[in-house]
Amino acid sequence: MCMCDSSKESSIEGLAEARRQIDSIVHKLEKTVHTLESKGEPQRYRSQITLAHRRIKALTIALGLIEKEMKNI
Repeated sequence: MCMCDSSKESSIEGLAEARRQIDSIVHKLEKTVHTLESKGEPQRYRSQITLAHRRIKALTIALGLIEKEMKNI
């Protein structure tokens, strides 16, 4: 299957934008985890910390898949 150049370009641009947005979210989540773990009673925030770690892991997987797709276009 052959993609025309403009279609390839728009696909790459869309994936690049998705990657930028996900990078931003991951960065914010990492800052949130750091903040919650720095609080006086981090055990109190254990569920929020666990959720943030799981989201970071999932988004990191998504970033890897986006990178792989961008190389295949």
